[in-house]
Amino acid sequence: MVNTVENQPPHHVVIVGGGFGGLYAAKALSRADVHVTLIDKRNFHLFQPLLYQVATGAISPADISSPLRSVLNKSKNTKVLLAEVNNIDPQAQKVFMGGEAIHYDSLILATGAKHSYFGKDQWEEFAPGLKTVEDAIEMRHRIFMAFEAAEKETDPEKRRAWLTFVIVGGGPTGVELAGAIAELAYHTMKEDFRNIDTSEAQVLLLEGLDRVLPPFAPQLSKQAETSLTRLGVTVQPKTMVTNIEGDVVSLKQGEEVTQIHAKTVLWAAGVKASPLGKMLAESTGVECDRAGRVIVEPDLSLKEHSNIFVIGDLANFAHQNGKPLPGVAPVAMQEGQYVASLIKQRLKGKTLPQFRYFDWGSLAVIGQNSAVVDLGFFKFTGFLAWLFWLFIHIYFLIEFDNKLVVMIQWGWNYFTRKRGARLITGKEVLENAKAGDSNGYYTPENGRQTVNL
Repeated sequence: MVNTVENQPPHHVVIVGGGFGGLYAAKALSRADVHVTLIDKRNFHLFQPLLYQVATGAISPADISSPLRSVLNKSKNTKVLLAEVNNIDPQAQKVFMGGEAIHYDSLILATGAKHSYFGKDQWEEFAPGLKTVEDAIEMRHRIFMAFEAAEKETDPEKRRAWLTFVIVGGGPTGVELAGAIAELAYHTMKEDFRNIDTSEAQVLLLEGLDRVLPPFAPQLSKQAETSLTRLGVTVQPKTMVTNIEGDVVSLKQGEEVTQIHAKTVLWAAGVKASPLGKMLAESTGVECDRAGRVIVEPDLSLKEHSNIFVIGDLANFAHQNGKPLPGVAPVAMQEGQYVASLIKQRLKGKTLPQFRYFDWGSLAVIGQNSAVVDLGFFKFTGFLAWLFWLFIHIYFLIEFDNKLVVMIQWGWNYFTRKRGARLITGKEVLENAKAGDSNGYYTPENGRQTVNL
């Protein structure tokens, strides 16, 4: 794929996806003698690790979003296109966006993943996941409308359902959501209502395995559960969700089957690769795993198609320790940088050793002053871990203004325990308020609400 003919156009690298993997690849190619086209169906890069803070009103969506054109405006060899790739022709080396086709010399696919309901996609209507800005806004809408509806509800049983929050999945996202909602109910909004006592809210965190944060060391999982319990969260390990319909969640613990009435159910239990993986399998014959991730070669390329690379949550890279790398931002960042370096070396007639992920560790925040950090050689919890978590997340935010705004907002929230982004948006809210509807919210009767940003 090396251009050897004089006056031939520069090597064209097409990157599909502006998440961590795609953006880090584009930035690493900014000074290379190549032409780069970055294609994404959104015009911004989203810092997904902080989406739960948008969902719980701590920060606004713009605080963790950076326009792709702004981030790459100094990369003069890079063009950004707002489009969605719907087909790939590896023989012709083209990607298709509707009726338009773009030729590539090297192709990097980094379209990420979305939440998975393990074959029960109908549950999404009742239990939204958290992967996009729209997901976070809808969660925020549901969480804060639950308190508003409870304030106007006179029936004790219905009020209890409004004040019951169920989070399905005890991984980092579930733990962070549960801790943030507990802080809202038991601290931030405790003095804001007159007819309800928000500290009577029940926050349930359900995990199918025997402990929360399964990827972490057992002692950190135990500490996380202790911190959550101290916050007021009810942690229920070894609990399987068997059905979600309306405001009824059916659970199975051992042989016991129970039901919980909760108006707010949030999903944090699993992910699956974007549909582009299946599309790629159909066009190239490459294999995908059960989660739809593309099985890649040691250099992150495809078998039989060495100029196509798959990175991030879309890739199943199991060449390092026999199991796929986790779907976390550092993996995507390192893979994006590696593929960019490999392409530059190939253009010089050289190559690189196989990709190797360096694991800097895992971390999850539980609440104010509480987090867990696993650096492998050193594990710690509590206030020091919380400060470390803050530093790491500020450091990896893409633009300086995002770093500054989030740092100021977190400082204000820390000292006041206020969350300034507690906005309930959407035309339906105004229409329901005019009509005297106490819901203004998704229920089986009124259907799924459309939420504006």
